[in-house]
Amino acid sequence: MKTDNYDVVVVGSGIAGAVIAKTLTNAGKKVLLLEAGLQAGIALDPEESYKTYQGYLETFYEAGAKVPNSPYPDLKDAPSINILDIVKLQKSNTPSTVGYLVQKGPVPFASDCFRGPGGTTLHWLGTTLRMLPNDFKMKTVYNQNVDWPLTYDELKPYYEMAELEIGVSGDVEEQKYPDIPKDFFGKDYVFPMEKIPQSYLDKEIAKKTDKLKVTLNRKEYELSCISTPQGRNSTPNEDYKYGSIVWDPSKKKLALKTQPKTYNPDGSLWDPYTGQRCEGNASCVPICPVQAKYNALKTLKKATLENLEVITQAVASKINTDDHSGEVTGIEYKIYKHKGSPEYTTATATGTIYVLAASAIENAKILLASNVGNTSDQVGRNLMDHLVLLTWGLTKEKIYPYRGPGSTTNIPTFRDGAFRSEHAAWISPLDNWGWSWPTFSPGSDVTNALNEGVFGKALRNRMNDLVTRQFLLHFEVEQSPDAGNRVTIDPQYLDAIKNYRPVISYGVSEYNLKAFEASKTVSDQIFAANGIEDHTVYNPVTDADYVTYKGQGYTFRGAGHIVGTHRMGFTKDDSVVDKNQRSWEHPNLYLVGCGNMPTLGTSNPTLTMTALTFQAAENILKQLEQ
Repeated sequence: MKTDNYDVVVVGSGIAGAVIAKTLTNAGKKVLLLEAGLQAGIALDPEESYKTYQGYLETFYEAGAKVPNSPYPDLKDAPSINILDIVKLQKSNTPSTVGYLVQKGPVPFASDCFRGPGGTTLHWLGTTLRMLPNDFKMKTVYNQNVDWPLTYDELKPYYEMAELEIGVSGDVEEQKYPDIPKDFFGKDYVFPMEKIPQSYLDKEIAKKTDKLKVTLNRKEYELSCISTPQGRNSTPNEDYKYGSIVWDPSKKKLALKTQPKTYNPDGSLWDPYTGQRCEGNASCVPICPVQAKYNALKTLKKATLENLEVITQAVASKINTDDHSGEVTGIEYKIYKHKGSPEYTTATATGTIYVLAASAIENAKILLASNVGNTSDQVGRNLMDHLVLLTWGLTKEKIYPYRGPGSTTNIPTFRDGAFRSEHAAWISPLDNWGWSWPTFSPGSDVTNALNEGVFGKALRNRMNDLVTRQFLLHFEVEQSPDAGNRVTIDPQYLDAIKNYRPVISYGVSEYNLKAFEASKTVSDQIFAANGIEDHTVYNPVTDADYVTYKGQGYTFRGAGHIVGTHRMGFTKDDSVVDKNQRSWEHPNLYLVGCGNMPTLGTSNPTLTMTALTFQAAENILKQLEQ
C-alpha cells in the first residue's frame, strides 16, 4: 500500500504537528498527517469531539492514580511513557524495563508524554513563558553549554504567533524578568486575553516574599512575585488586535493579521477560543473539565480540512532516503488493526517534504531506526528536562490550596544572572495544589489519619486544619545539554508491533547539583520569612531520583519538559538540523518540536517550541514555492 501526492507528510498531531498541518493547509498545501493514536481522539467533528473528551473525563474520574496520562488510552501498539513506571534503579548493570522506556541510568528519566491525538498538550499545565535573551547565548555570556544559531530577536515575531495560537492569558506589564531589555515584548504589546486571577494562596505568600532579600553565596538578591502567563481562556483582551496568522506569498512570510472585534448581543467581547473560560478547577494536569486550557486539537480543527488527510493508528517506523541525493523518498508506517492488536499492515507515505513531529524521544527513535540524519552523532543525545526540586511545609494561617490552576504566580529572580557561570538557573512557581505532588495529598493525609484511628468529625477537623495550610514551592532547574544523556535503540527491546523501545541513559551534572544546593538555601529563607514549618523529606530508599551533593541528599522530579535529542546548530558537525529546523543531510526533511532546542532555559518549552514550529512552517512554504 502506498499513500502519495501530498505536498507534506507530517508524523504526529501534537502541537508541533498540528501547527504545521494548520499553517500549510490554510496556505493551500496538501498535507497527510500520520497519527499513532486512535481515530476517536482526532474527532474533528464537534459532536464527536465532545463525546471523546467526556470519555476522557470519565476515565480520569475513575482512575485511582490521578497522574498525567490517567485519562488517556495507553496503547500496546503505540505506548506512552507513564510516570507510574518510573522506579528506583538497582546498582546492577541490568536496565529497568518497567513500562515503555528502557532505563539504563544512573538515574531514571522521570518525565512522561502522551502518544495520541493532541499529544502532551492534553495534560500539560499550560504555562507559557518566553525564553530570555541570554538563554540563546549561554556559551557567549556565561561560558556554559552552547549557543543557539538564532537569537531571541529573530524568534520574537514567532513568539507572538505562538501566543495567538495558544490564546495566552496574561499581563505584559507584570512580566519583570532579570536584566531583560525594555523592548522584550515590544511597544504596546498585550497578550490575547487578560491574566488569570492570582490565587488567594499566592497573594498571602507574596505579602512576605515579594521584595524579600535573600542571601546566596554571599550575594544579596531581592525576590519578586509576578503573575504567570498561561494557555487557558479568560476574558479576551480589548487591546489585542490580531485574529489570525496568514501566509503572504508575495513576501514569502507568515504574518499576524488584524481582525475586527466581534461582540455578543449583550455587548461583551466575543471569545474566539474553543472551550469555556477557566473556572478554577484544580485538575489542569491531567485534564481541564471545561476545555478552558489549550490543547493541540483546537489548532488542528482550524486547518483547511479539504487539504488535510489524517491516518490514525499509523505508527511511523522508518524513513526511506535516496542514497545519491540524500532526499527522503517516503516514510514507512505500521497500521495496527484495533486497540491492543499485535496485527498490523505496512504502508509508505510519500510527498515532497517530510516533517517529524512525534516528540523529542520518538523523533530520535525514528531517526536512529532509519540510520538517517546522524553524521554528527548527535541524534538522541543531549536529552534534557527541567529538574524539579520541591520543598513543602505548613503555614501558620490557612492559605486554601487546591483552588485554581496549578500555578498563577512565579518567582523569576533566578531565571538569569551572573551566577549561571557557576550553577544552573531556575524559576520558582508557587504551587496551588498543596502537597499533592510529593506526598499524594490529600489522599495520603486521609490514609494516615485513618491508620491512626481518626474518624468522623475528628477526621474532618484534621483535614480542615492540615490540607488548608499546605504550601508547595517548585524550583524548576534548567538542565545542561550532556552528550551522555541520550536516547538509543537496541533490537532486544521492541514493542508489540516490533518497533524499537527507547533506551535511556540519564544522569545529573555538578552544574545542576550546585543549583539544588543553592535553591534549597533560598527555600529555607522563604520559609523562614513566612513562618512556614518545613516538612520536606528526600528519601534515599524510596525516591527514584535521589542524588547527593556535598553529603546532602536531594530528590528531583521530572517536569514533563522533554527537550533535546536532535538539536539545531551552526554546522552539520555539531547538530542535527539548521536554524530553520531542516536536516543538514536531507534537504526535504524537517524535524519540529522540543528536540531542536540546544538548551532549555527556565521557561516551560511549549511556547518556544510553537514559535519555532511557525518558523519551520514558513520555511517549508518557501521551499515548496521555490
